[in-house]
Amino acid sequence: MKLIIASNNSGKIREFKQLLEPLGYEVLSQSEAGICIDVEETGNTFEENARLKAEAVYKLSGFSVIADDSGLEVDYLGGEPGIYSARYAPEGGRKKKILEKLEGVPVAQRAARFVCCICYIDGENPIPETVTGVCGGYIGFEERGDNGFGYDPIFMIGDKSFAELSDFEKNAVSHRGAALRKLAEMLGAV
Repeated sequence: MKLIIASNNSGKIREFKQLLEPLGYEVLSQSEAGICIDVEETGNTFEENARLKAEAVYKLSGFSVIADDSGLEVDYLGGEPGIYSARYAPEGGRKKKILEKLEGVPVAQRAARFVCCICYIDGENPIPETVTGVCGGYIGFEERGDNGFGYDPIFMIGDKSFAELSDFEKNAVSHRGAALRKLAEMLGAV
């Protein structure tokens, strides 16, 4: 069955392919499917934004679609950046902004979590279904590591940042990994 990922992010596409192709899905990015849109994320939750993207790509393709929305929530900052994680500051300034806002804040008050919501729309039964994965940790005091992307160098699990973990280690504990495993269970039952 053909499955379109409502994204052109090569890292996300790779993760989706690794998990879904063994289940018999032909996984395509939206550009590989000939769909060139950039859906505005106007929802108030990760779930709403994932659904907006999935529905837009489904309407243009008629095929099964998966979309995700994810981000970082920091307790001390009232849940910021949350759904605005990708737009929290100019490119290259997001991690710095969080570290500056947490300057002088002790480790006990730096709790944070990554959240990933995935919306799936089946081409034959187009009722959106969602799964969510969460990974708890805390914000470190400086950037550490060269692996990963986004907020990974400041998001700590134990004594390592996400950017210090191998892809295998990160996928085993990450928010996206948790959501993808839930999705695979759901699709395996289909």
